[in-house]
Amino acid sequence: MPHPAEAQTVDIPTVQGASPGLTGMLAVPEGPGPWPGVVMVHEAFGVNDVMRRQARRMADAGYLALMPDLFTNGGARKCLTETFRALAAGEGKAFADIESARQSLIARDDCTGAVGVIGFCMGGGFALVAATKGFAAASANYGRLPKDIDAALSGACPIVGSYGGNDKSLRGAAARLDESLARLGVPHDVKEYPGAGHAFLNDEESGPPIMRFVLTRIIGAGPNPEAAADAWRRIDAFFAEHLTEAG
Repeated sequence: MPHPAEAQTVDIPTVQGASPGLTGMLAVPEGPGPWPGVVMVHEAFGVNDVMRRQARRMADAGYLALMPDLFTNGGARKCLTETFRALAAGEGKAFADIESARQSLIARDDCTGAVGVIGFCMGGGFALVAATKGFAAASANYGRLPKDIDAALSGACPIVGSYGGNDKSLRGAAARLDESLARLGVPHDVKEYPGAGHAFLNDEESGPPIMRFVLTRIIGAGPNPEAAADAWRRIDAFFAEHLTEAG
């Protein structure tokens, strides 16, 4: 018998500009709703088994979890460059996909109407920029910061951010994000974990095996269970305050 919160592939009705035939992974909590919703934005390697388990984890925590596949129209090899261009521009098809997922959750009878966003790696960057796009709370995990950070995050919803101190690709990102959100008066909780690298919330190494050694050497990528446990504790508490109580 499948786990009640097991993520299932679903079709996502789209807003203008989104990927034709957009699909995603949906995980529903056990028991009676309604529940708050969370749009989950996957890492650069796409909707893989690691990301599916993250969706199940969010559902087990009491959230309708929907992860749109930003690579629906061709996979990572074809879509990755376009997706990163959208991230840099702060607009484009990927953001329309994320908005489609948000609207899809809001439309469900078992959703309270309060919807947050959480992202990992590439998705962490999207979660930051999407924090100004109608969400009630955002969780950015080792996400790239917008170029003009104050302008990009002005008017953002509350943000919880987690970064690894050994992540050479994002040196100083946690401090810069914390300082910007403080200047803007955005409620936030940002923490850097000294012993962790990139993708430390993953429960196993992700991506093509041929790339894993390089990623570990360059950005310290890989699981860190101790840092992950603390980061999830903070995310759960932050979302409980800003999503569960708001809903």
